[in-house]
Amino acid sequence: MKKHRRVSPTLLSLALISGLMLASAGLWLPNAHAATTGSQEPRSFTKEIRKSVTLNYLLYLPSGYGQDTSMRWPLILFLHGAGERGSDLEKVKAYGPPRLVSEGQELPFIIVSPQAPERTTWDPDALNALLDEIVGHYAVDEGRIYLTGVSMGGAGAWRLASAYPERFAAIAPICGVGDPSTARRLAKIPTWVFHGAKDDLVPLQASQEMVDALREVGNAAKFTIYPDAGHDSWTPTYNNPALFDWFLNQKRQAPSVSHLR
Repeated sequence: MKKHRRVSPTLLSLALISGLMLASAGLWLPNAHAATTGSQEPRSFTKEIRKSVTLNYLLYLPSGYGQDTSMRWPLILFLHGAGERGSDLEKVKAYGPPRLVSEGQELPFIIVSPQAPERTTWDPDALNALLDEIVGHYAVDEGRIYLTGVSMGGAGAWRLASAYPERFAAIAPICGVGDPSTARRLAKIPTWVFHGAKDDLVPLQASQEMVDALREVGNAAKFTIYPDAGHDSWTPTYNNPALFDWFLNQKRQAPSVSHLR
């Protein structure tokens, strides 16, 4: 008769405890990742993660802000181009709304002008978190949040608006590359696009493709082409009060609950 070898209760307990410890550490899960050896099998992975983000930014509060505590103010989020990245916020004042207000021009908006760290591009999640921070601490009219940017910032504006289309009342990307496949997500956002016909860094076609894609999904996007301008199509754009007047005429229904409340 074949004798069955008896397992020591102590050894069995240790094996069970070790297995539980490995499983709790994510090092061993029975059958959870079982695979046929010597072959490749299709798998998928889903897990919620969090990340920490840091952005330095310039904040402009318009004249009269805070005098009427019940008043909510429109907000412009401005995204600079690649040349202004780094840790020196003075560089962000090179052009656009930050330059206008640094030169003494008064604009009836809260203006938020973040700075992308060196060797990075605009991160939509970080920018959305920044907006959450501003909305949570200042008197922002969430129905009048506007987005604009130039070159790398124009591309960032396209990406941010497509990632969070419910956030913006209007967008004005300037000489930025977008993804036409995202046009449907932007279909309901009033859009005004600007580009120089002689741009040798970002071709005019980049904006033309976005405008064409938007119009195909029902967005009556405005498109201004400067026939003699190169890459600097932002100077005539931001020097024209018509852009800021157009922003103020765009409004979306604000959410009933703030992103932070």
